[in-house]
Amino acid sequence: MVNIKDISRLTNRVSGRPFMSTIHDVRVDDWLRRALPGRCAFCLGATPGTAPWCRACHLELPWNLPACPQCAEPQSGQGRGRLCGHCLRRQPAFAAARVPLRYEGAAAALIQRFKFQASPRAGSVLLALLDGALETTPSPQGLVAVPLHDRRARQRGFDQAQWLARRLAARRDMPLYKARRLRDTPSQRGLDRRQRRRNLRAAFHVEGELPAHVALLDDVMTTGATLDALARACQQAGARRVEVWAMARTPSA
Repeated sequence: MVNIKDISRLTNRVSGRPFMSTIHDVRVDDWLRRALPGRCAFCLGATPGTAPWCRACHLELPWNLPACPQCAEPQSGQGRGRLCGHCLRRQPAFAAARVPLRYEGAAAALIQRFKFQASPRAGSVLLALLDGALETTPSPQGLVAVPLHDRRARQRGFDQAQWLARRLAARRDMPLYKARRLRDTPSQRGLDRRQRRRNLRAAFHVEGELPAHVALLDDVMTTGATLDALARACQQAGARRVEVWAMARTPSA
């Protein structure tokens, strides 16, 4: 029988520890797989395979289809496969975005548990969802996580994009490159697209030289302004093609 109290105590201890190490990540995930054998991460119902979800919950997730092929903005059926109006007016520095979910419902709840409670169970499920969505996508030559500013990282005690990037890079046998956020930019909440771009101007620096093709990784993509700014920094470091990978996309205002 699943002991939810034991799981809660474990994840609470882990979420209070700054920057979960890879060794601890692996140990915690192994423990969770043993504690929840064949149980869906969303409904706790039985699962027929090795995936951490049941078929019904997987089908009911808010899949981001159709979406703009360049910035992944959710579209109606009529816009399938076409660039959105934002990309037609001003193309971002990244060439494509692969974002499998919309930021709502069960997907948003899972991301919030991972991002704000540092839940390793939620992180492992998100990683499996993203890796599955990228199954037919050729791996670039490197992966770059969207960085937090050092002060923000110390306050939060957890860098969710870096956590995902370490594991995804290992799964796909990709080198991981480091970027730094030079300025602790004000919150992007409540800002329109132009204000967000201005807020993030020259906010990132990539250490060393990048290969020709890289992917940027973040948990949630809102307007794409942060990823656009980081893509420009990657181009300055030598990348010729930059694409975006993220878990979920919020509809643009």
